[in-house]
Amino acid sequence: MTNPRAEAAQALANIALQGTSLREAMERHAPRIPDPRDRALLMALVSDGARWWPRFDAALDRLLERPLRRKEPAVHALLVLGLVQLEVLELADYAAVAATVEAVRALKRPQLAGLVNAVLRRWQRERATHLAALDAQPETRHAHPRWLAAAIARDWPAQAEDVMAADNREPPLMLRANRRRTTRDALIERLRTDGQSAEPHAWLDDAIALPHSTDVTRLPGFAEGLFAVQDGAAQIAADLADARDGQHVLDACAAPGGKACHLLERADVALTALEFEPRRTGRIRENLARLHLQADVRTGDAGDPSSWWDGQPFDRILIDAPCSATGVLRRRPDVRLHRRADDIPALAAQQQRILAALWPLLAPGGRLLYITCSLLRAENEAVVAPFLAAHADAHAVPFTLPAGQAAAVGWQILPGDGDLDGMYYAVLEKR
Repeated sequence: MTNPRAEAAQALANIALQGTSLREAMERHAPRIPDPRDRALLMALVSDGARWWPRFDAALDRLLERPLRRKEPAVHALLVLGLVQLEVLELADYAAVAATVEAVRALKRPQLAGLVNAVLRRWQRERATHLAALDAQPETRHAHPRWLAAAIARDWPAQAEDVMAADNREPPLMLRANRRRTTRDALIERLRTDGQSAEPHAWLDDAIALPHSTDVTRLPGFAEGLFAVQDGAAQIAADLADARDGQHVLDACAAPGGKACHLLERADVALTALEFEPRRTGRIRENLARLHLQADVRTGDAGDPSSWWDGQPFDRILIDAPCSATGVLRRRPDVRLHRRADDIPALAAQQQRILAALWPLLAPGGRLLYITCSLLRAENEAVVAPFLAAHADAHAVPFTLPAGQAAAVGWQILPGDGDLDGMYYAVLEKR
């Protein structure tokens, strides 16, 4: 039987050292662990390993005389997981060390079993000293890359510590009741009958919170299309769009289709869902079909409408712009390992290009939502403000939300605000 810790170490090495996404790594490694409990352990280890990598990778620089990252990447990742088990999962010391040593043998590196044992034992002896050193710097205290910790502190100096701490907490599982198929109250009752601790969101009409992640395909109502998985911050889009029956709506950068489906659940609109990557349009179609909804799904570049637009203006446009995803690290912990500081200017340029290209497609009196799941000002108000200055027919619609704070233009929800993901919204109307 495959050792789940050894499998987790291989998956984590692929994520942290080779650039594989968490989703891709789990799709590759999870099927090798048939036992449900072992598979749950695998998923927890890989997710927490990615989340806490910057902290415990730095710890290994203090514990190892010679780095193992290049020569023995899976063993290096296994040591990170050993520290995760000791410090995050809080396993008993003996059990964590013994299981990690057993896993290095399962990796067919028995000659390194003594080293793994010695490193973890040294951590136990010198724990207080190493923790003090790691806690002295924000990037290792909160397991964020240095550039990102600095960017958060620059953009949100008063909230930086809270933001980075929120990035490391387990988020709730948020569902969105499909009001065309059920009511939120009826769905909550069905979930509770199934033993789920389902609670209505305080101010989002369709949102239901479950305290922990689970296999949503096993929840009652999934196959029937009674709900979708969507964080509450993303569900705000439908309220701000305020689409009306009969309107022509564009959801640009639409995959996997969550916001498009929510709009279709709310109103009888003619919706075009646009996605640049052909393989991702399949996700949109799958979600539409399961939720019993219909849309015109197109493949195309949002920054080049000439390749896909039929000339009919849109009453509503949603731009869920490609971004750094720095607002959703609690759900996508691998992002902190893959994103780089020099990605941000390129992303901002792409965002500006898409916004400028789609504005002419909006009908007079229409509304455009500019959305990112970033908390960096360079991708948010620094994109929207210059656009407004350059377009006399564009007007920023003021609004407030129960969570987050006003930005120079628009509204910023920071990670953890109202227990939501980080999200930026600006609402523009065409005069």
